[in-house]
Amino acid sequence: MALKRRHKISPNFSMASMTDIIFLLLIFFMITSTMVSPNAIKVLLPQGRQQTSAKPLTRVIIDKQLNFYTAFGNEDEMPIDLEELPAFLQRCAEKEPDMYVALYADEAVPYREIVRVLNIANENHFKMVLATRPPEKKR
Repeated sequence: MALKRRHKISPNFSMASMTDIIFLLLIFFMITSTMVSPNAIKVLLPQGRQQTSAKPLTRVIIDKQLNFYTAFGNEDEMPIDLEELPAFLQRCAEKEPDMYVALYADEAVPYREIVRVLNIANENHFKMVLATRPPEKKR
């Protein structure tokens, strides 16, 4: 007479115990992380009344008619030829070695003109910032 087993062995793995362990580890790390206080120095920083931002030291402006203008610091914008731009930027760099150049171009300016200025700055290792300029109001 053949005897048959009544209990079959299941090849499946039960994930219930694994999820319990993960849940307990999660609780453990959450509780211990709140108890740990970093050793940091508390610094009282001064509060300013106005928002200040770093302003570019040198500006290059291209208007709709493809006229180039430059200015250093708070100086007024002066017209310049594109061939004179590298020399102007070198003079500005002598005054302020860590200067960067902001390029303001009208939206009607062809992209190749912008790339020409970017290439001049790249060849002379200047930091460039592409900026926008509000449209000029018609008078």
